[in-house]
Formats: sequence, C-alpha cells, structure tokens
Amino acid sequence: MAEFEHRYASTMNDPISKGMLTAILELGAFLAAMVAGPISDRYSRKYSISAWCIVFMLGVALQVGANNNVGYIYAGRWFAGMGVGALSTLVPMFNAELAPPGIRGTLVALQQLSICFGILVAYWVAYGTNFIGGTKYPGQSTAAWRIPLALQLVPAIALCAGIPFVPFSPRWLMLRDREEECLQVLCHLRDLPESDPEIQYEFGTLKAEHMAQKEAAVERYGVAHRSFKIELLEYCRLLSTPSLLKRVGLGAAAQGIGQWTGINAIIYYAPTVFAQLGLQGGTIGLLATGIVGVVQFFATIPGVLFVDNTGRRPLFMWGLGNMIISHAGVAAIVAVYGGHFDQHKAAGNGAVFLIYWYVAAYAFAYGPVGWVVVAETCPLDQRARGIGIASGTNWIMNFVVAWISPIMIERLGYKTFIVFMVCCIVGLLWVIFILPELKGLSLEEIDKLFDDKAGEHERLRHQRIARDIGLEKLEHDLRHQENATRDV
Repeated sequence: MAEFEHRYASTMNDPISKGMLTAILELGAFLAAMVAGPISDRYSRKYSISAWCIVFMLGVALQVGANNNVGYIYAGRWFAGMGVGALSTLVPMFNAELAPPGIRGTLVALQQLSICFGILVAYWVAYGTNFIGGTKYPGQSTAAWRIPLALQLVPAIALCAGIPFVPFSPRWLMLRDREEECLQVLCHLRDLPESDPEIQYEFGTLKAEHMAQKEAAVERYGVAHRSFKIELLEYCRLLSTPSLLKRVGLGAAAQGIGQWTGINAIIYYAPTVFAQLGLQGGTIGLLATGIVGVVQFFATIPGVLFVDNTGRRPLFMWGLGNMIISHAGVAAIVAVYGGHFDQHKAAGNGAVFLIYWYVAAYAFAYGPVGWVVVAETCPLDQRARGIGIASGTNWIMNFVVAWISPIMIERLGYKTFIVFMVCCIVGLLWVIFILPELKGLSLEEIDKLFDDKAGEHERLRHQRIARDIGLEKLEHDLRHQENATRDV
C-alpha cells in the first residue's frame, strides 16, 4: 500500500530487505514448528495452543503499533511467524486427536480449504482498506495497512478464549498415563457410554499405541517414559535408519518441491508480479491479487473432494504438468512483450490468465495431495516426527522462496518463471521415477514396498499388544454392531 511503502521506503525499495521483511515470518514459523510438538507433549495441546496464540498476538500488536521504526515490523513478523508455525502443527494434531476416526481425513482436507479461505479474506480486506484516505501517498491513511494487520487479532483472540472450554486430547491423556480421564473425555466427545463398543475400541486403540511406544522405549533405551533425550534419540534413529529416512524423506520432498513450484512467490508478491504483466497501480494490482484468492479457494474445493478417489501420482502429475505450461507461457510472454504491455494488452491479459491457471492447478492438485503423501509415507510409530520434519521443510523452503523472490523478480525478470518451471520439471520427474503410489495400500503393504523391517517390526509389536488387551475382539464387536445398524 502507498502509505506503508512510503513510510518504510528504504526497506520496500531494496529487494533484499523487502524479501527478508516477508521471509522473517517463515523463519520464525520454521523454528516454532520444530519445537511445538515436544512442548505440547509435556504441557498438553490445549495449553500450548493458548500460549502460541499469545505469542502470535504479541507479534500482531508490534506490527500494528509500529510508527517509523521498521524494527517493530521485523520483530512483529518474527513473533507472528512463531505463532503461525506452532499453530500450523498443533491445531491439525489437536483436531485429529479429538475427531472421530471416520472424519479425520475430511478435517485434514478442510484445513487446507480453511487456509485458502483465510488468504481469500485477507486479500479482499486489504483491497477494501486500500481506499481509506485515498489510494496514493500523500493522502492514504495509516489505517489502510493497520486495519488488515489488526484484524488478525480477531481469530487469534477467539481461538485463545475458546480453547480452555475444549477438553484435553484423549491421546495426550493416555500419553500421560491418565487413562480414566482419557475414557471420560472419549465418552463426552462421542456422547456414548463407557460400555459402548465404539468407545471401548477407540480407548483400546489408544492404549495399545501407548503400550507399544513404552515397550519400544524400554527395548531401545531402557526407560519407559518419554523425555526430551528419548525424543532426540528417536529423531536420530529416524534419520539414521535407511528405510525410515527414505519414507520420511519422500514426505519432506513433497513439501519442499511444493514450495519451489513458486506458489508462495505468487501469493506473497502477487501485486509485484502483476505489475510486471502491465497491471500498474496499487488498486488494480490488489484487485488482481484478490482474484488469486478467489481462484485458489474455489479450485481447492474439488481438490479435497477428489483426493481420496484418485491416485496421488496422477494428481501430482496433472498439477505439475499444468504448472510447467503456465510458467513457460508467462516467461515467453514477458520475454517478448515485457515493458510494452500498454501496447499489447492482449498479451498481458494472457499472462494474467496463465498465472490464475497456475494457481488453480496447484490448489486443485498439489495443495491437498502434498500432506496426504506426508501422512501415508510415514510409519505409524514415526508419524508425528515425520510430519514435524515435513512441516519444518515446508517452512524453511517457504522462507528461502519468500526471501529471494523479490530479488529474482527485479534482477531476472521473466527468467524467474523459468527457474520455477525447471523446479516443476524436477518435481514431475521425481513423481514419475521416485514417488510410489500408496493409495489403497495397507500398512503391511507399505512396509513391504519400502522394504521397511523397522516399520514391520513395530507393526507386528502393535498387533501383538492389540491381541493381548483384547482389541481384536472389540473390533469384531464394533463391526457386528455396525452391520446390525445397517440391517435395521
């Protein structure tokens, strides 16, 4: 916005400083995402979410209250990033642990859709407030940029105020050996009595998982209870066991490649990108950016509906193929007509369309499937750590892309799109030659696919414990109840 750009002109006019101002949020998010899980294991998901909301609100307050000192903006984005990074890990985890098993996949998909909806709202709020006091400097009010920043407090306050009324995670209660509370919370969440087979089976599943983890810890380290040291040793085992490293590496690669397709270069710097395509002026640039949010949101809807009905590889290949075409087309148009779009409006409009097509391809295919691949490739006993590593990879690559994108746009021009096109080609080759199709495979089949003796050993351990505590009988009773209900 004109007032913000004038107030912090020395930062906004230098592509390196501008990139860092954007990217420092992602750096804070990366660090917080790495520590959020272990902290929540100790202090609970709900208390951790409240604490990280406060960190986020501190970051927002620093930005809103900034006057002429850009240091407040940097510090505010750092703290806000820490809140975002931690919450991006904890909220999906908390949702999955509270939700009934049958709708957990839907919640993961809705999370992606909710993120896109938030981006959509943010874009259009910024477009609306851009008119406060006028769209140019002098004249534009500081409220034009302070209001969008301040509005971030609304969902943060709502989450922070509401989370105390939500029960503890049943899985966390089991992790802390509070079995009676775990059972009571499950009954409350499912609105069923303790004797119901569904409650008994879900409780037994949590207990078997916890017993398997404790037995494995005793077998490897001589102690049953988890600690920071044990968690660190488990990460070392994960990264030093070839079969486990390969599985976790696939999930991390999916996230890293996703960032290097250029999606966040478009999301973060859309007005700058559209200015290159001839859409000059803050208002028209923000309008075009708002349409990016609309395209992304509506393209995500069919994506989350198709993700469970279509193979992962076909969706990846379709998405990456269309992104390659889009990047190539934009690069060619800018190379030929760059600097003369006022005389070749059709060419500029064609490039804008290709940007929208690129966003739609990512939102429909890569966005929803990327996290599904992370969950499917991680072995059961390493899933939390694998997701943490994938999340960390996502944020650190996000940081790098956010930092260097304005530098690339200024110094490379149309070649920026060629760089992202090459990254998409690398991603497509990775999908074709390296990524296996995991849709519909059982845990046993996935272990065999990766020749994962460690994963197979843990799966067999879990099956033995499940038999010992009568979980197989509970599963049989639950299926009998479900069949009887269907017959009625």
